[in-house]
Amino acid sequence: MSLTAPRGTGDDLVDVLGSKPVIHSHIPFRGKIFDVQRDTVDLGAGGVVVRDFVRHPGAVVAVAVHPFDGVDHVLLIRQYRHPAAAHLWELPAGLLDVHEEPPWKAAARELHEEVDLVARRWDVLIDSFASPGAFPEAVRIFLARELQDVPSHHAHARTGEEVDLRPLWVPIDQAHAAVLAGRLHNSSAIIGVLAAHAARARGWETVRPHDAPWPEHPANREPAPPSDRA
Repeated sequence: MSLTAPRGTGDDLVDVLGSKPVIHSHIPFRGKIFDVQRDTVDLGAGGVVVRDFVRHPGAVVAVAVHPFDGVDHVLLIRQYRHPAAAHLWELPAGLLDVHEEPPWKAAARELHEEVDLVARRWDVLIDSFASPGAFPEAVRIFLARELQDVPSHHAHARTGEEVDLRPLWVPIDQAHAAVLAGRLHNSSAIIGVLAAHAARARGWETVRPHDAPWPEHPANREPAPPSDRA
């Protein structure tokens, strides 16, 4: 039957935000970074269902691009991720865990803390949900350009998994090829590299201002319940 589905255009492809009625909600797990929420949801014709999902503060990612010898490179970092039991190539990133901090400033903070860089130009590259079926982490990926090293006396002292963090500049075309070859597995890195490669092919005309509206940002959605409720 799908071959008889209506045909449309790219203008039809707009996600619509809004929740179905929640009959009951509670928090069966509270963690250090995220909570697990269990909702009983009225889907109307689809009936009443129970859904578990992770409440997350959201995150930002920085695609740092710099030309070396006339070739645009992107900075990737290799970091150990215990839940995945792997050292993954990623992009500088972090949580939206500072109250009322603008997302682009959070990305700038992470770029400084993880790779000791500052950028004079910030643009929005792309937005995503990490895994909307159960882990709806809202992620905004920024393009960072016009880069400078942080002065040595302002370098960040890294701890934990970041102690062994390994930075590497890679030509964007080669990073793109590595994604398509299946050698990168961090979702934000994959999305960021693919988006940067496509945006550069269009002369960066698709990027948005650094403070472009972000309705998917958790602070712009319904607030998390302060306590279990019936």
